[in-house]
Amino acid sequence: LFEPVPVIAGTGSNNTAEALSLSRRAAAAGADGLLLISPYYNKPEAEGFREHYRTIADAVDLPQIVYNVPSRTGRSIPVDVVVDLASHPNVRGYKAASGDLNRIGEVIERTRGEAFSVLSGDDGLTLPTLAVGGTGTISVVANVEPERACAMVGSALSGDYDRARELHHELAPLVRALFAETNPIPVTEAMYIRGRGGPHVRPPLTRLSEERREELRDLLAEYEAGTPGETEAAGEIDVSGGAE
Repeated sequence: LFEPVPVIAGTGSNNTAEALSLSRRAAAAGADGLLLISPYYNKPEAEGFREHYRTIADAVDLPQIVYNVPSRTGRSIPVDVVVDLASHPNVRGYKAASGDLNRIGEVIERTRGEAFSVLSGDDGLTLPTLAVGGTGTISVVANVEPERACAMVGSALSGDYDRARELHHELAPLVRALFAETNPIPVTEAMYIRGRGGPHVRPPLTRLSEERREELRDLLAEYEAGTPGETEAAGEIDVSGGAE
């Protein structure tokens, strides 16, 4: 028998009515939480962001994560809006994928009194985000190297920053490879190489270029052999991060 795992449904849209409908459908289907991308393309003003998220949070009684990724959407959610939303009982987290550690740090600083989690949405910034008070990550690289990614986060959260830095640097070559072309193209290919689905992506995305496929295959072989880091030569990783 399989143990049930929490499911967080992505129900965001640039149309508030559509996002609300998707969120209600996800709740009815049994989702445990919602991940809500900020409205994209139409670039709302601060009040538009605020009302968009509050409309959904007021109507759907599930934990909700506000997702900020301006490189995809065209506009960053203002920090003041995120801080205001953090006081809503159903808005429980913020996926930070702006690439701006100053902005991420300010959100953490100003929401410390709330039941609110700031999660890294940039693999290269996961460790810095944890260092300034973040509580976890929604990760690309963890799909491919879950043991190392979990061990890095666990080490940081338990205060073992020497180990966390070591794992951060072990993962860095793979993080770069997974963003060499538009996400999720490389990670789909990586999962295919590991025998987990793929390799095709939905058009207009295209499969990873042949040259990069070979580079990625070679890199993944190094991880399987344990060679990216010297401390775990046998490839055994303690995912507890040293926490009791």
